[in-house]
Amino acid sequence: MLIRCGYDIRFGTDNKTAMMALLSLHPSRHQDLRTPQRLLADPDIPLYQFEDGFGNVATRFSIPPGGVTLSCEFVIEDNGEPDVRAPDGPQMAVEDLPDFVMPFLLGSRYCETDRLMGVAWSNFGHYLSARDRVDAIVAFVHNHIEFGYHYARPDKTAWNGYQERQGVCRDFAHLAITLCRCMNIPARYCTGYLGDIGVPPVDAPMDFSAWFDVYIDGNWYTYDARHNKPRIGRILMARGRDATDVALTTAFGPAGLERFDVYTDEVQSIE
Repeated sequence: MLIRCGYDIRFGTDNKTAMMALLSLHPSRHQDLRTPQRLLADPDIPLYQFEDGFGNVATRFSIPPGGVTLSCEFVIEDNGEPDVRAPDGPQMAVEDLPDFVMPFLLGSRYCETDRLMGVAWSNFGHYLSARDRVDAIVAFVHNHIEFGYHYARPDKTAWNGYQERQGVCRDFAHLAITLCRCMNIPARYCTGYLGDIGVPPVDAPMDFSAWFDVYIDGNWYTYDARHNKPRIGRILMARGRDATDVALTTAFGPAGLERFDVYTDEVQSIE
């Protein structure tokens, strides 16, 4: 299947302000592009790209006084298959996990494993299979948190989401990630495009989405606590320990968001 993705985002500022953005596709999806992906800035300003410590493509630039509009549009091919569920079987012991997944067992800025350890083990300690544990955690988080865009705030952590029982997709992801880490299942935060493809459309402005991966039996598998069902057309942009590592934009000074339009639609051709 072909999916047209893009965004049009404007920031306003009175003074020159440095910014870093993670608005590009993850390198793992580059081979699926059917049209070029290029980040455009209006006015035309220098853009510098580099690969961050998690393998994401980051862009650095300076917003000129008056502001800047960032935009991008591309067509990507997707296999149209739903998220693959992890295999069943005994959970891998921590001693047997590879070194590169160990950071995804630790607490992080938005994922306080120390505060949720008791909650995790009292609710999910009786599951013997890693897959069954993840399924139970996803279902728990899905039912525990009420979704609403008006519940969003930048300082909300997994512990806050657990206590307040309200949030947006990143809060679902943070709580599920934290509970998985408490149960010794490596989990990482992901962000990208997820349109209403294969599901009834939602009457709300399109946004980027957050989900998470778990490491089970030697591979990473994708889960989504907000939707609690496998989805199709998921287009990865960035991943890290939590939302700190994959913030879509980080301004190093005052900069106000003035426009934010995102779209993700299935199309029949690249024209």
